[in-house]
Parts: sequence; structure tokens; C-alpha cells
Amino acid sequence: MPQNELTNRVTALNARYRHHSASSVLARALDDPEAGQLALVSSFGAESVVLLHMVAVTRPATPVIFIDTEMLFAETLVYQQELAERLALRDLRIISPEADDVAQTDPDSTLHRRDPDACCALRKTRPLLRALDGFDGWITGRKRYQAGTRATLEFFEVEEGTGRIKVNPLAHWAREDIQTYMEENRLPRHPLVARGYPSIGCMPCTTPVSAGEDPRAGRWRDHDKSECGIHIVDGRVIRKGVSA
Repeated sequence: MPQNELTNRVTALNARYRHHSASSVLARALDDPEAGQLALVSSFGAESVVLLHMVAVTRPATPVIFIDTEMLFAETLVYQQELAERLALRDLRIISPEADDVAQTDPDSTLHRRDPDACCALRKTRPLLRALDGFDGWITGRKRYQAGTRATLEFFEVEEGTGRIKVNPLAHWAREDIQTYMEENRLPRHPLVARGYPSIGCMPCTTPVSAGEDPRAGRWRDHDKSECGIHIVDGRVIRKGVSA
């Protein structure tokens, strides 16, 4: 689809749903032909259960894409299995990097030390691009409060260079809204949260966060990096914060 047509479509969607709640944006987007065929991309991380629960309540057959980088915490893998069963997700797609790509690019699993951006591209970005082939857009858990670059994040946005849109139902939520939703719906928390991990990614690149630190301080600590690699422009990693 031409970029200007996609931009006009996103502008119209934002105008249409500007005053809707998160759950309403999600439910209506899944049925709106202007949004197209959507998939939820989930890390099954610290806050992921909110959108997963919303999808399970709204349309449990929605495709849910989970990128197993093969470097995740064991706790994340167990949590993913437990949530998928508890929420009765009907179309969970577990995607991993291509074995040949890993063998050629990271045979000793140390690429994250030498070049974390390249590791994210290998283990997250390229697998996600393959998984999203055929979809018109994807649903993310991004929120305005997560980073200054997201201060004006809208419900719908253009993913430059791919011809897809991104849907951000929780864009306007505060951290307190996430906690309230989880408590009111009695949703299980990722086990690592109680151990000091408010933001959870791959095991080698995630550390606990001390009191007073930014919740994202444990991601790629001591590296000039804040992007997990799944938010991209023209197929390249961009540094705009991290998906939930």
C-alpha cells in the first residue's frame, strides 16, 4: 500500500477511536476492515498479561506471536506456557530464529556481548518480519509513559517501510492502570517481577533493578542501547524504547 494512503488510513483510525477505551480500541480494531488482519506480538513479559487477557476475552482466536530468541529466562518460557493454557489462546505462534542464521552468525551464542544490535536483529527482528508476513498490522503493548519518545504515542501508527500499521491499545495507560487491571482480573504476574525485574528480556541482557532506578535500567545495562529490535524502520532497528 502506498505510504500516503497508509498514513491517511491511520489518521482516520485515530480520529475514529480517539475517545475510546483500551479494550474498545482493541475489540473494534480486530473487526475494523480499515485496520486489516492483525496479530498480537507478545513477549510474555512483566506487563504482557494485560493485553493477552484482553485478547482472550475479546477474540481468543487472534493470532498471538511469541518470539523465542532461544536466550530467554526459563521462567519466561514456563510463564508463557501457563498463560497460554490459562487464557485458552487458540492461535499461539512460537517463532524462533532460523537455525542456519544462528549457526552462521552466532555459533557460540556470544554475539550479544560483541554486538547486541546484531543479536537482536538475528533473534528478534528477522524472525518477527517472517512471522508478520501476510498481516496488515500488529498489536503492541507500548505506552506513553515508557519513554519520552512515546509521549505522543497514538492508538494507531504507521510502521515505516513495511506497509503495516501498529495498534497500541494501552498507549494512554499509566503504570497504575496496568497494576489495577492485573489485580482486578486476578492475573498471574511474571515470577521474575518479584525478584527485581520490572522489565524482562533475554537472560544475558537483563539484570535486576535497584530501588530508585528507572524500571528499564536493567535492560542492556552498560550498553548504549534501549531498543529490543522489534520496532523497526525499513527493516532496521530504531532506538525508541522497548515493546512490552
